[in-house]
Amino acid sequence: MEYLAQAIFWAALGATLCVYIGYPVALGVLARGTRRRQDKNIDLRVTLVISAYNEADIIRQKLDNSLQLDYSPERLEIMVISDASDDGTDEIVRSFSDGRIKLRRQETRQGKSAGLTRFVPQARGEIILFSDANSMYQPDAVRKLVRHFADPNVGFVIGYQAYVDEDRPASQSESLYWRYETWLKVQESRIGSVVLGDGAMMAIRRELFEPLRHDDIADSYLPLRIVARGYRGILDPEAVCWEHTAPDFWGEFRRRARIVNRAFGAVVRVPQTLNPFRVGIFAFQLLFHRVLRWLVAFFLVAMFLSSGWLAMGAGGRGQEAGDRRQEAGGRGNRVDGSWL
Repeated sequence: MEYLAQAIFWAALGATLCVYIGYPVALGVLARGTRRRQDKNIDLRVTLVISAYNEADIIRQKLDNSLQLDYSPERLEIMVISDASDDGTDEIVRSFSDGRIKLRRQETRQGKSAGLTRFVPQARGEIILFSDANSMYQPDAVRKLVRHFADPNVGFVIGYQAYVDEDRPASQSESLYWRYETWLKVQESRIGSVVLGDGAMMAIRRELFEPLRHDDIADSYLPLRIVARGYRGILDPEAVCWEHTAPDFWGEFRRRARIVNRAFGAVVRVPQTLNPFRVGIFAFQLLFHRVLRWLVAFFLVAMFLSSGWLAMGAGGRGQEAGDRRQEAGGRGNRVDGSWL
């Protein structure tokens, strides 16, 4: 059992170090010297899809922001998918007279994925750009994203998501985490493909959209399906959107836990993305950037339990050694006494 405990400890430690040290170092080495791709500006038709449920507090600001984007007006369609909102969201959307804004409503609440599956096929854009109602884009964000589709091998593009409210502890930790994540994604973009998308700003080719199950997250499932079909995804850090974080750590924790749970399900549904003979280096990117990272908590528990087992074993061996020494000393005293 001692050898098994040692094996478990070192395997768990090695996997954890690979995730947080080995993988970033390997990415940096592989991406070193690679050139950033220079993509041509192209003018494709874009449908900006905004998923909304009871977003009355923010939807007007989001639509104003969308109408101010620096993109050809005749090439931009704005589709708001309301998931049976009952707080006045739909009325605010209807109050806009700009013909580019289209409201699509689910009469009963079915979830974001159901709304996308139903209404995205009605979009007129060659590029579908998914967005959240609380994500505000910089004016040039759409142009920055779309330019990469001049490369026929690019299937999806995500932007850089920045966070506001820097005085909030949750926002500060999220900002640090997101800078680290962004660096990883930039390196991944240079040598292969980013691993997952971003619901705040993710553009895909319309023909690559697939129906979603109710428990799917579009920015987790669709990128894996796109990579499995032979395309790649990239991050453009110059395409920026701004978003508020949850007001506290627990709110952010619950959001992260929900995302990880469904993202893990997406990997299970698209297992070929872990096959290097099918998707090349992307399989290793997915394994180390996502799958093993999701399992780090279990690795830490395994290290704790195995180290405790080894410590108890060492204590037992120390006690046995002490008993043997004491017994040997007793025998010596009896021998010495017999000579007297």
